[in-house]
Amino acid sequence: MKPPEQIETERLLLRPIALNDAEQIFAQYAADPAAAKYVTFVPHQKIDTVRDFIHTCIDNRKKRIRYASVIVRREDNQLIGTIDVAPEQSKASLGYILGQKYWNQRYMTEAAAALVAWTFLQPEIHRVWAVCDVENVASARVLEKIGMQKEGLLRSWLVHPNLGSEPRDCWCYARVK
Repeated sequence: MKPPEQIETERLLLRPIALNDAEQIFAQYAADPAAAKYVTFVPHQKIDTVRDFIHTCIDNRKKRIRYASVIVRREDNQLIGTIDVAPEQSKASLGYILGQKYWNQRYMTEAAAALVAWTFLQPEIHRVWAVCDVENVASARVLEKIGMQKEGLLRSWLVHPNLGSEPRDCWCYARVK
């Protein structure tokens, strides 16, 4: 699967993450405990941690392992979040995070719908899936709004370090061609 260079929606631009995005990522969500509550990293204390993350994203894109894009509002060129897709054989997983002040404005639904649509244009991909913590109602709602179906409960699936050290239950959502 070749990575998307850019995806445009009515209000958003999804483009590859770049080193010069570090300051905005740090300010918008990476240092925010509320935004990071259900993800696999603890809120960043230093911008260098964001830069390390970006280097990993760039390397993963080159290796075609995972394609991270920043979500940018077209009206003011404001970076508001990150979304990625990771292909593996005939399927791809989806992940995302959005800055807290942009919640409940349908930005993530718009971004995720566009990325999933692009992913299904790739002939080798037949399934897109994602997981979310059982308590993350907002993320579950995004997945439902983009046409994913809840397939089941994955018990002790993922550690969210901001909620403790024990693996937590997650819902698995998917959509197939």
